Amino acid sequence: MSTPSTVDASPQAQVPLPPVGDLPRRGRSRTRTWRRALRRDWQLYSLVVLPLVFFLIFRYLPMLGNVIAFRRFQPGGSIFGEYWVGLRYVRMFLADPTFWQVFTNTLILGTLTLVVVFPLPIVLALLLNEVRARRMKRFVQSVSYLPHFLSIVIVAAMVMQILSVDGTVNSIIRAFGGDAIPFLQQPGWFRTIYVSSEVWQTVGWGTILYLAALTTIDEDLYEAARIDGANRWRQTWHVTLPGIRPTMITLLILNIGTFMAVGFEKILLLYNPLTYPTADVISTYLYRMGVVSSNFSYAAAIGLFEALIGLTLVLSANLIARRTVGTSLW
Repeated sequence: MSTPSTVDASPQAQVPLPPVGDLPRRGRSRTRTWRRALRRDWQLYSLVVLPLVFFLIFRYLPMLGNVIAFRRFQPGGSIFGEYWVGLRYVRMFLADPTFWQVFTNTLILGTLTLVVVFPLPIVLALLLNEVRARRMKRFVQSVSYLPHFLSIVIVAAMVMQILSVDGTVNSIIRAFGGDAIPFLQQPGWFRTIYVSSEVWQTVGWGTILYLAALTTIDEDLYEAARIDGANRWRQTWHVTLPGIRPTMITLLILNIGTFMAVGFEKILLLYNPLTYPTADVISTYLYRMGVVSSNFSYAAAIGLFEALIGLTLVLSANLIARRTVGTSLW
């Protein structure tokens, strides 16, 4: 009679293994296919149709027009240009000293806007979060939000009226015995005027996302910080700021993406030939070259160059944020 074989009594041997044929079936049961999700939530997916159509028509299809940056385009002819000219227009703007002047102005204005305007909504949101009087908090929010709803034309008109030679600011200067300053005619004042108007118009509205992010922070974290002896500054540094860091990084990457596209409408309304040395940026230069001078191929080459720089900035900012902070858009 044969002796019974030795049975392994280890815990791994006692755990029954599922049949091999059941593994793919179970995986399919846990994961819904996109078709099943589309059939079940088709009402939600239908809300995406109009935004997708908008971006397709007004964002992606116009990219086909970038081909005229390498073709000779004449008004009234083919929309894709008459014949190939290669990198002729690229070499033209790279050798144009005016382009490099407006490129420098764009970098300076974009840097000032990013450094000055971006942190202020965070500061205002942190201050509003500390206000316990609801009426005071709502009043400050309403006053700070209001400029965002004003048209850029109205904002520019207000700035021009306040800073004109006979405006409010010069009236105050004369009241103290000074001489009127033509703010809008002096290139040295334009950057200060532009950044100040951006702060006034956008800071209040920018606090909305940060205030929403602050509400998601667990109150137990503040309680634990107080037990450890942290004051309000320490709680802000170690609890509040890390809690809203993903929102900060996301908005920073988005702002860097529009770094080169400095506010075209406002600059176009505020600048004049006297302030071109500091006010003229790539977008306004493109407007004059493409629309006013009808040099569409040259303007398309510059616009394509600007878009490539913006894409590079977004990809670099996203990569740096993912590797250093651990938060990114993708």
